[in-house]
Amino acid sequence: MAGTGFYESILDNDVFKYYADGEWKVSSSGKSVGITNPSTLKVQYKVQACTQDEVNKAVESAQAAQKIWAKTPLWKRAEALHRFAAILKDNKNEIAEALVKEIAKPHKDALTEVVRSGDLISYSAEEGIRILAEGKFLVSDSFPGNGRNKYCLASKIPLGVVLAIPPFNYPVNLAVSKIAPALIAGNAVVLKPPTQGAVSALHMVHCLHMAGFPKGLVSAITGKGSEIGDLMTMHPGINCISFTGGDTGIAISRKAGMVPLQMELGGKDCCLVLEDADLELAANNVIKGGYSYSGQRCTAVKVICVMESVAEELVSKIVQKMTKLTVGMPEDNCDITPVVSQSSANFIQGLVEDAQAKGAKFHQEWKREGNLIWPLLIDNVTPDMRIAWEEPFGPVIPVIRIKTVEEGIHHCNANNFALQGCVFTKDINKAILVSDAMESGTIQINAAPARGPDHFPFQGLRDSGIGSQGITNSIQMMTKTKSTVINLPRKSYTMG
Repeated sequence: MAGTGFYESILDNDVFKYYADGEWKVSSSGKSVGITNPSTLKVQYKVQACTQDEVNKAVESAQAAQKIWAKTPLWKRAEALHRFAAILKDNKNEIAEALVKEIAKPHKDALTEVVRSGDLISYSAEEGIRILAEGKFLVSDSFPGNGRNKYCLASKIPLGVVLAIPPFNYPVNLAVSKIAPALIAGNAVVLKPPTQGAVSALHMVHCLHMAGFPKGLVSAITGKGSEIGDLMTMHPGINCISFTGGDTGIAISRKAGMVPLQMELGGKDCCLVLEDADLELAANNVIKGGYSYSGQRCTAVKVICVMESVAEELVSKIVQKMTKLTVGMPEDNCDITPVVSQSSANFIQGLVEDAQAKGAKFHQEWKREGNLIWPLLIDNVTPDMRIAWEEPFGPVIPVIRIKTVEEGIHHCNANNFALQGCVFTKDINKAILVSDAMESGTIQINAAPARGPDHFPFQGLRDSGIGSQGITNSIQMMTKTKSTVINLPRKSYTMG
């Protein structure tokens, strides 16, 4: 059970504590924030409503701890991360339970998220050693007009304090995807967990605490974004912001100033199915890529653009496979579980009703009970329908029948979102040409969009984000280059 046994120190009566200065604390506000279970629609957990003063103290502690951590040998930083990963994996069951209760993630997927997070931490430790152990040596006579009397030694140094803001759908994995690269690079971290998903993240932080990192190096501040959000994102002590979420990221980017940003803000991932595609493969990937975790993934299939000549057969295959999807509670490992909130469910319903009013064809009956929405394939979608463009973040996929490949590419490129896309064809030449024409951060060939493996580059164009993620890119992004130039009294040439 969450907050018991190994995790008992993070709970105060029925409210989970926040983490700062290497300790679990109760906020001086005396207030808490409730977390509603998407399945029961009742308050499942409570977390501290931290104050602005507590945010300031956490940042100050992080600044002090970072100076010490930056002087810690790289191999010792890696050792600490490996301890963190091992402890996380050993204590995964309580975290998985919290994921089930607060974001309705199927239990098997919740366990997978925790184990995957441990693997990500360990890989970050090793990749950090590979990247940060090497510098660059330059000599001056490689540039015209110079002799060899200057040596430049360039190396990577930490940015300082990284503000990490993960989303509700992967509150553990997308937290450690920011924390681990930041720490191996010598940074401190202030974590602002999502409200929905905060308890899972706090359990993860306790594993970090037990791994023995310096006090103040990592903090986890819970509370209402409306009260502490602007302070955190505009704080002069924050040197980098890594954010995964929605439109809030655009507002953050406008306020952040001269701070490096790493942002992933959603997608309307287009699945383009050509006439020569393996339709069985495409249908299987639509089911896996569009309906897993009820479509609440930035890389879920969000729209299918299929050539008219094969549309009927593809749709028939998808509809048949949809009958095998189980719908129910996350504790039962159902494929389709409740979406995260009533507001999300209402938004999805609004998109569906708009499509219905404008003449779309429904292959299943619309059905909703509370936050639980039955999977739906909406056919004959036209550009005037909201669902053709907006991200539902639910188990609802629109199908647009196209006459030419160019029509599908245009639909992909006309959207403000540009995170990922995919193309199904047996012709590798077509696949490459279409991939080049689709303006998205990643194009998958003959597979559904996906984030991962976690060391692959992951980025979006346009409103889908800034910068690139993935372990290697995150480490690079959370460091900067410092040069030391040695000026010799005269030109010097080895063996000269």
